[in-house]
Amino acid sequence: MYEMQVFFEGKKRVVADLFGEVIATDQPLRAGGEGSAPAPFNLFLASIGTCAGIYVKGFCDSRGIPTDNIRILQGMDFDQRTGLMSKVRLDIKLPSDFPEKYKDAVIRAADQCKVKLTMLYPPEFEVVASES
Repeated sequence: MYEMQVFFEGKKRVVADLFGEVIATDQPLRAGGEGSAPAPFNLFLASIGTCAGIYVKGFCDSRGIPTDNIRILQGMDFDQRTGLMSKVRLDIKLPSDFPEKYKDAVIRAADQCKVKLTMLYPPEFEVVASES
């Protein structure tokens, strides 16, 4: 099992060390944080679009298609009752000169995003507490 270490750096700042990369999170000022890093849920939301983006980038790079004018707009709907996300929409904005023959393929590439697939096939969660 892979492990990630999460530790606290004061106020609302929570930091993860994953494979030697330090990933900082914080809460906005209005929530008692310092706004020094993205909030954990915002980081989660960004992971969806950026994951799709890396698949789109890889697809285009492997075919010599420039990505300078490609954007992904991510829309999210939230259930008003639970506050949880109910729908995510990724709209890949392609420039007019994007090769038509690759349009469906670039959608399929984005569809392979590991974050999205993990949400579709969620892992089992187990939360325990133990003495260190």
